[in-house]
Amino acid sequence: MNLIAAVDKSWGIGKDGKLLYSIPEDMKFFRKTTLNKVVIMGRSTLESFPGGKPLANRVNIVLSERDNYKVEGALVVKSREEALALANKYPADDVFVIGGKMIYELFLNDCSRAYITKIEAQKEADTLFPNIDLLSEWKCIYTSETFEYDGVKYTFNTYEKI
Repeated sequence: MNLIAAVDKSWGIGKDGKLLYSIPEDMKFFRKTTLNKVVIMGRSTLESFPGGKPLANRVNIVLSERDNYKVEGALVVKSREEALALANKYPADDVFVIGGKMIYELFLNDCSRAYITKIEAQKEADTLFPNIDLLSEWKCIYTSETFEYDGVKYTFNTYEKI
């Protein structure tokens, strides 16, 4: 399994249920990377999407502890084990954990690759991604050239669990 996220200098990913940054090339990378794949997310992440609708052209697995929570176009599960059972029906390379914080933490050990957009800026964040630079089992195997959007520099990075 994979995970995909955009983080700032402090590994912040969000504030008040919204992403910290909206960088068109990062959004394009996310779409291209997850298109026709399986995405695993929490209920709050799903509800943060336009209209609270699942992502098109993907298998959406949504983890929610709410009883009777249903979403048209998504597979709703109540546990990590249920999510993994569904995800295991697909090739591991086609499964992406897309957030939020609790979901990243819940599935981090199940993932073998991470696609991290590192944003060279910092905003106030109430939601942080686990800093995998500090985890000995993760190694950055690729860093793109530095790009810039609206005065903010960023790189695309690929990590593998070793």
